Amino acid sequence: NIIILCQTMTAEQVATNITWHEGTVSREERDKNLGQKGVTLWLTGLSGSGKSTIAVALEQVLLQRGRHAYRLDGDNVRHGLNKNLGFSAEDRTENVRRVGEVAKLFCDAGLITLASFISPYRADRDLVRELHETANLLFLEVYVDVPVSVAETRDPKGLYKKARAGEIKGFTGIDDPYEEPDPADIHLRTDELSVEDSVRKILDVLQEKGVF
Repeated sequence: NIIILCQTMTAEQVATNITWHEGTVSREERDKNLGQKGVTLWLTGLSGSGKSTIAVALEQVLLQRGRHAYRLDGDNVRHGLNKNLGFSAEDRTENVRRVGEVAKLFCDAGLITLASFISPYRADRDLVRELHETANLLFLEVYVDVPVSVAETRDPKGLYKKARAGEIKGFTGIDDPYEEPDPADIHLRTDELSVEDSVRKILDVLQEKGVF
């Protein structure tokens, strides 16, 4: 357990005597083969803001249009890749870092990657952006914005109720902060926009960016 904690906090390179092995397939070849460019759409916001709902709907629309997309969901990855992480600040940071690396790989493969994570800390999201931009990959931060009061009325998992009752500690928006993007590449006010309108707004930006 101690070893895992240290790796979570530092994420330092441990393996030695390793060399990056370049392939012969270029990114341009992948883009041409798929008929699209890779991009990571990072949907961030409070629990109950609509991140996963929008990501599910967007993935369906993209696939119906013949696009290649894959969705990474905050709860889903904790069943496997990040099953050894909790919700401390350190574990949240490592959660985002790991998913950011996976999203970068998917993006490099030419996929439209939809990552829906609360990811409350701006520095963590900025790190994922840096991972992509250093590799000349497109990263778009999507702020799924809703007031806490509205998110609480939705509360699909009953988490706000538990947090208010003190049954959950460190819950984002209640006793742990959410740091808003400054600014986001796409801003969705889901207390004003429908799921369909939110999806349409993202599709418009993808077209503007030349993803397809």
